[in-house]
Amino acid sequence: MWSLLTKGMGDPTHFPTPLERTAMRPANDALIVIDVQNDFCPGGALAVAGGDEIIGGINALMGEFQTVVLTQDWHPENHLSFADNHPGAEPFSLTEMPYGPQVLWPSHCVQGTSGAEFHPTLQTGPAQMVIRKGFRPEIDSYSAFFENDKVTPTGLDGYLRSRGVSHVTLVGLATDFCVAYSALDAARLGFDVRVRKDLCRAIDLGGSLGAARDAMLAANVVLE
Repeated sequence: MWSLLTKGMGDPTHFPTPLERTAMRPANDALIVIDVQNDFCPGGALAVAGGDEIIGGINALMGEFQTVVLTQDWHPENHLSFADNHPGAEPFSLTEMPYGPQVLWPSHCVQGTSGAEFHPTLQTGPAQMVIRKGFRPEIDSYSAFFENDKVTPTGLDGYLRSRGVSHVTLVGLATDFCVAYSALDAARLGFDVRVRKDLCRAIDLGGSLGAARDAMLAANVVLE
């Protein structure tokens, strides 16, 4: 039995059988894979250093979960979080939106472009749900659960609860933005939350990584 359950689990191309899945994590534990897209990986429009280094580990981890969700930034060209849509603004500068301060990013993950696609080595077959976020031009969306106004839901909360999920493990890009925002919202919604630091990579913009780490720890997010 041991050999049956472990066979192939270190192989990132292995798709686990139902027996392998149920033998690992309980049904109330879900894996949320945040924004492993071409534009966030080396060579992309908003590349996170080492963003592609975590993909093999994420693929292997998927086999331990019965519920796997992928998130995908999905911006229109005229998105107001893009510096290009603010004449004279520099990328990574700040502006004010009705919901608060907003970083102006290089244009990235534009709907229908190759940059918005999942990285080609990321397994998408094990996922039951893909959450697209950031498709409203007037508001950015870091979290897998809410737009940046912290009011407009993505629907992920309801989906997870309908499947009996009470624990979530987060991996992906980037630690200090979309992963951290997702973790904080999940904790606020009452989930037990873990972040696998080894399967995340950060932007660290002006100390954002340290601030995100402190906020997650204060919200009782477990950083592994």
